[in-house]
Amino acid sequence: QVQLVESGGGLVQAGGSLRLSCAASGRTFSSYAMGWFRQAPGKEREFVAAISWSGGITYYADSVKGRFTISRDNAKITVYLQMNSLKPEDTAVYYCVARRQVPTIRENEYDYWGQGTQVTVSS
Repeated sequence: QVQLVESGGGLVQAGGSLRLSCAASGRTFSSYAMGWFRQAPGKEREFVAAISWSGGITYYADSVKGRFTISRDNAKITVYLQMNSLKPEDTAVYYCVARRQVPTIRENEYDYWGQGTQVTVSS
């Protein structure tokens, strides 16, 4: 079992930055691919970014490419999402996810989910 706890959300003005963190506990963190999804009010949940266990493979949604960076520190058992040049359309609840195998953009292939952290970007 893997437990995921997100932090770092909040309110920021458009053009600002936030860094989300996801602390993991449980089984061997380094063998898990990690990712982030988000869900805005009234919209379906969507993929944001994912990273392999080694950090050598990363995927990004087109909407965040060039603005967001996913990274991980296996020694600290934490994955990060650095979000720059934030836009009002980035407003959503952001969820940290984990799966045993290679990273994927499909949400139904992730086994573990955090509770989510709210990110609000004001215009």
